[in-house]
This record gives sequence, C-alpha cells and structure tokens, in this order.
Amino acid sequence: MIMKKYILVISVVAGTVALSSCVSKQKLVECETTNKTLTENLQNSKEQLAASNTRVKSLEEQLAETKRNNVALQMALDKSLTNTSQNNVSIEKLVDQINESNQYIRHLVEVKSKSDSLNMVLTNNLTRSLSKEELKEVDVQVLKGVVYISLADNMLYKSGSYEINSRAAETLSKIAKIIKDYKDYDVLIEGNTDNVPISRQNIRNNWDLSCLRASSVVQVLQNDYGVDPKRLTAGGRGEYNPLQSNDSEVGKQRNRRTQIIITPKLDQFMELIDKAPENK
Repeated sequence: MIMKKYILVISVVAGTVALSSCVSKQKLVECETTNKTLTENLQNSKEQLAASNTRVKSLEEQLAETKRNNVALQMALDKSLTNTSQNNVSIEKLVDQINESNQYIRHLVEVKSKSDSLNMVLTNNLTRSLSKEELKEVDVQVLKGVVYISLADNMLYKSGSYEINSRAAETLSKIAKIIKDYKDYDVLIEGNTDNVPISRQNIRNNWDLSCLRASSVVQVLQNDYGVDPKRLTAGGRGEYNPLQSNDSEVGKQRNRRTQIIITPKLDQFMELIDKAPENK
C-alpha cells in the first residue's frame, strides 16, 4: 500500500516536471519567434530609415538646385526686363527717326513736284513758241528735274565749223526769251560730236570743236539776245557722250548735237527744300 502511494507520488512529480518542461520549451519557442520578428522588423525599419534619409538628401539636393535655378531665372528676367526697356527706348527713337524721314521725304516730293511743275511750264512755253519745222530739229525733254534742249549741229553751225549759221538765229532767239523769262534757272551749253577725227586751223580735235561750238552759242545768247552771262556756262564733251552708236550715219548725226541744259540755281533749290533734318 505504501509502495503504491510512493509510486503514485513519483508519477505525479514526474508528470508535473514533464508538464513544466513542456511549458518552458513552448515559451522559449514563442520568445525566439517574437525575437526573430522584432529583429526582422528592426532591420526593415533600418532599411526604411536609410531609404528615407537617401530620399531626404535627394530632395534637399533638388531643392538647392531649384533655388539656384530660381536665382538664375530671376537674374535673366531682370536682364531681360532691362534689355526690353532699352529696346523700347531704341524702338521709340527709331520710330521717331522714321517719322522724321517720312516727313522729309514728303517735303522733298512736294519740292520735286513744284520743280517738275515749273519745268513743265517752261517746256510747254518753249515747245509752243517753236514752229513745226523747228521741232523737227529741236528735242525738248525733262529728265530728273532738268530741262534738256537738244539742237542738231546742221541747224546751228556751218559744216565742220563752230560758226553759227543764219538758220539758227530765230530758234536761238526763242530759246533766249524762255531763258530770260525764267531768271531762277542756270543754263549750261554743252557741245557734243561724233567720233570722226577733225584737224583744222585752231581746231585740234573733237574736244576743241565741241567746246568752241558751245562757246559760240553762249556768246550769241549773251551778245545778240541779252541773256545774263553770269547764268551761262559753256562746256564740251567731245565724242564721249554719244546718244547712239557711231557705226551708222544716222547715229553720228544724232551724236553731233548741242544741248542747252536749264537747271534751277543751287541756292534757289536749297531754299526750296529748306534745311535737311539733322541725324540723331
């Protein structure tokens, strides 16, 4: 009976120890599991923290770059505004200059129109005074504000000479009257020849011939018809101002001519256009 009790007590104690051992092992496993989980969580947290720190650093660098860009953009904007202001001033000056130039051009057009009108009146008065026969040998044109009266050499001079013939008297008298009526004009008498060489007493070449012919017309206008000699100029261009080729007789005939060129006096013309605007 005692033995049975002793065995029972041992069994109970062994069971208790075995049960206690099982409970401790289970807690150990649970602790190990918990520790492993915590360790993993800690590692994850460290990795996330490192990633966050990297992201923060990247954002800080981006912020710094953005600030630098903003400074550069602000400087560029300030410079652009300054340039724009300067350009606006330059554009305003340019517009003013263009307006002044346009105004001056309009003024010159008005002056030219006035000059052209005077020249057309002069031309019309001259052509009306000439007969049909005279108009066959006298050509009257207005070119660039200048009146050109071109006379054939055979109606003015004796052949191969610079002496005025009798046929020219009536025509020159009409031209002289027009010249005297328009006192604000200067008159250039210009002799021209063909390219046929000439060599006579006191005439060395076509230069001499063209100048002598122009001088003869000037002296007739002065001495016979009372044109003020201060308004007259005589000049010769020899064979070097042809109208046509000298290869034909017709061309040579056209080139042998004397031109009476009537132009506004320079001082009168400058008074018409006033003073040109100063460049700014």
